[in-house]
Amino acid sequence: MIVLVINAGSSSVKFTCFEMISDPKVLANGLIERIGLDGTLMKYSNHKGDEAKREVTVKNAEEGVKIIAQKLVDSKIGVLKSLTEVKAIGHRVVSGGEYFSDPVVVDARVKEFIDKCSVYAPLHNPHHLLGINACEATFPGVTNVAVFDTAFHIAGIQPHAYLYAIPYELYTEQKIRRYGAHGTSHDYVSRKAAELLGKPRQNVRAIVCHLGNGASISAVAGGKCQDTSMGLTPLEGVIMGTRSGDIDPAIVWTVMKLKNLSPVEADNFFNKKSGMLALAGIGSSDLRDIEAEHKKGNKQCTQALETYAYRIKKYIGSYLAALGGADIVAFTAGIGENSATMRALILKGLDDLGIKLDAAKNSERSGEARFISTNNSPIKIAVIPTDEEQEIAKQTLALAIVK
Repeated sequence: MIVLVINAGSSSVKFTCFEMISDPKVLANGLIERIGLDGTLMKYSNHKGDEAKREVTVKNAEEGVKIIAQKLVDSKIGVLKSLTEVKAIGHRVVSGGEYFSDPVVVDARVKEFIDKCSVYAPLHNPHHLLGINACEATFPGVTNVAVFDTAFHIAGIQPHAYLYAIPYELYTEQKIRRYGAHGTSHDYVSRKAAELLGKPRQNVRAIVCHLGNGASISAVAGGKCQDTSMGLTPLEGVIMGTRSGDIDPAIVWTVMKLKNLSPVEADNFFNKKSGMLALAGIGSSDLRDIEAEHKKGNKQCTQALETYAYRIKKYIGSYLAALGGADIVAFTAGIGENSATMRALILKGLDDLGIKLDAAKNSERSGEARFISTNNSPIKIAVIPTDEEQEIAKQTLALAIVK
């Protein structure tokens, strides 16, 4: 069975086409980026090694999905004979609010709730809806499944961890609470962590550090999320590429007054103009660029890296307390998987807490899940590549078969 996974964003549509055999096989993947802007680019590759990269004219998600569909059945580098081979489409959706703690087959009611949850993920949910509508138009009759970033967290986190200290009716009436994000990744990685340890998942306490341009930490015990760093929206938590992470709420209206910002402009300021972009001051939020400047002696970039690491370290410490200890600390996503420098900086000084990094293992590069802790480390440290697309495909297939 062929399952297509779509992640529609504000200016891009990412896709992966899977053949769902015992071990899911990627037939093709890629993305269309800079949608609606000059220089819109499509990148495509298939399992045979064929690649394509060219500028395209795409105004919106629907046009983007149509071009992806055309490429999948292209006579030269396509992987399907007909679009009818696609039996289900899985969509990454950032927020399902309290409505969804599991993946769900998309219908009119589900789309209505996704739209309602746009208040919690205004930069994401509206574009996910556009992607769903585009797939319904391009692949008529095919089952569409929404897989929510919030679902893993919603299914596990208890009130003492998700409530904010504000008037209670804001929760009961408006559902303002901690929702988290990257739940599909945290679920996948915490399960893989248990497998790496060789223990039943219900017996494992894991701290998962999903570190990319967006970043979040989770505390997982017994296969359920106990707490997570992102909040009502993906803005709360550790410092990210362009997001501020945790700040004094008074800073928001102080900056609004000082810079004469509207609420919309303020939202953009803290989501897109802050974080490592602001701290490093080099015009880039890419950690690779910041690390390169740090090695050249740029003191501001060094300070930015130290600040980033310190905030993550504080979350690890707080989750050790929340879980009553841990069996494993797992690093995943772009930075977590690839930056030995950041892993070392984050874990520096944690030996007395039972988290002992092996410098040689940490410096090794591998695409496989592996331990990077010393042999005698009471709490293991691991690098575990995430695979949200495969997880979405599996969950989509399960619902499509039931339907």
